[in-house]
Amino acid sequence: MTREADVMNLSKSLADAMRYVSEAAMRIFKRNDDDYPNTGVQPFEGTPPKGHQKDP
Repeated sequence: MTREADVMNLSKSLADAMRYVSEAAMRIFKRNDDDYPNTGVQPFEGTPPKGHQKDP
């Protein structure tokens, strides 16, 4: 390979790495797109399993 080809490969590799990192950062910091209702904490209305003891 020539020096120019090496520089082009390095440049492409760095661009690909930057794109990979920036896409990951965008996924982490994007707005929340969950469609869950804002219900808050729900009380437990079931029965505890057999052998379960209350905290002292």
